[in-house]
Amino acid sequence: METSHVLFAFGLTLFAGLSTGIGSALAFFARTTNTKFLSVALGFSAGVMIYVSFVEIFFKAKDALVASLGGVAGTWATVASFFGGVLLIAIIDRFVPGYENPHELHTIEEMDQGLENLPKNEAHDFGKLKRMGLFTALAIGIHNFPEGLATFTAALTDPNLGIAIAVAIAIHNIPEGIAVSVPIYYATGSRSKAFKLSFLSGVSEPVGALVGYLILLPFFTPTVFGVLFAGVAGIMVFISLDELLPAAQEFGEPHSAIYGVIAGMGVMAVSLLLFL
Repeated sequence: METSHVLFAFGLTLFAGLSTGIGSALAFFARTTNTKFLSVALGFSAGVMIYVSFVEIFFKAKDALVASLGGVAGTWATVASFFGGVLLIAIIDRFVPGYENPHELHTIEEMDQGLENLPKNEAHDFGKLKRMGLFTALAIGIHNFPEGLATFTAALTDPNLGIAIAVAIAIHNIPEGIAVSVPIYYATGSRSKAFKLSFLSGVSEPVGALVGYLILLPFFTPTVFGVLFAGVAGIMVFISLDELLPAAQEFGEPHSAIYGVIAGMGVMAVSLLLFL
């Protein structure tokens, strides 16, 4: 495996993870949320991830597993790995409770209003606000770990596929940056501290890629690749259905969200056709 391919895949994963910093910047410089744009963007991200998971990644995984295990066993292994990926991200999601769950997305207005509406005896409890931001950063880190492995694996296998997935995950990381930076800013009064923590909360994505690469590299057979790739498809489908689509519609633009989904699928389809 060429070093340049590994560095390229790692660079894409770093870009996707650290896009939480974009959300942090938006929280500071935009006082309102452009709900229509965000709805379309989240829908677009979901469309890219759903289409590429079912049309490209799942079948690449199946081809690898069928070639190494045979037709019946390979097909069963592909399906089991896909739902294994779904189960993994669902378990992670299940054990990150309440407000700290980054899959419960918030607008800038909601974050500000929530902080302003703290009871007076808690309004200046900066320690509480800081803990809120730190726990949110930790939760995002936990969620981003498998996402980083997904982006890295895809980019390592197919650079064009990796670019599409990295952009999709970067879009969905933006609202997470808001959730980290606002409470930290209110607690410390420092934009730089809030931005740094929000930015660094995305580091777990490239860390996930690096750990996965180092652990799996000695065992990277066609079977391991197929299992991992099918699991990646499951992870991305779950993220799209559990997080991106509901969040896009909750922003009050259901039609815009669906238009975004179709546009994402269309762009992904055309990009795959162009590189046949």
